[in-house]
Amino acid sequence: MSDASITPEFPDRKHPAHWPTADRSNRTIIVFLTICTKDRRPLLATAEKHRLLLEAWRSADRWIVGRYIIMPDHLHLFCAPGSYPPTPLASWIRFWKTFVSKASERTGGSLWQRDYWDTQLRRSESYAMRWEYVRDNPVRAGLDVSSEQWPYQGVVRELRWHA
Repeated sequence: MSDASITPEFPDRKHPAHWPTADRSNRTIIVFLTICTKDRRPLLATAEKHRLLLEAWRSADRWIVGRYIIMPDHLHLFCAPGSYPPTPLASWIRFWKTFVSKASERTGGSLWQRDYWDTQLRRSESYAMRWEYVRDNPVRAGLDVSSEQWPYQGVVRELRWHA
């Protein structure tokens, strides 16, 4: 498939579709995000980037961060709207990416990949299963002996699933 034939209706692995957040009859809205560094450079798994990300997420309250894990070249997080109706996810992401980039020491160009991957979860089992998978990323990457020992993870605010 050529790049010219890619449309929002038919996204591929290089061009994610960002569907609007759907309100499903007062059910919980939780979105799973994956965001990478530009060229997958290993710049994130440091105490300084961890601190800056937490500061940005806590100050940008239009979306609330739940569980997260920061890997050297990408991060995963779960988030939920902090207001209703939800503000666009893209503008919230742009805010904290800019905050972290400006506050960081020089990284030799842009810190972040332009796009991101987002999935709105449909049930609590999806939340639990995805967290179990991503929290083992440091082990699969050979970074630590157990997922509990990885220092760049946590919970900003507990996101509860309400069906």
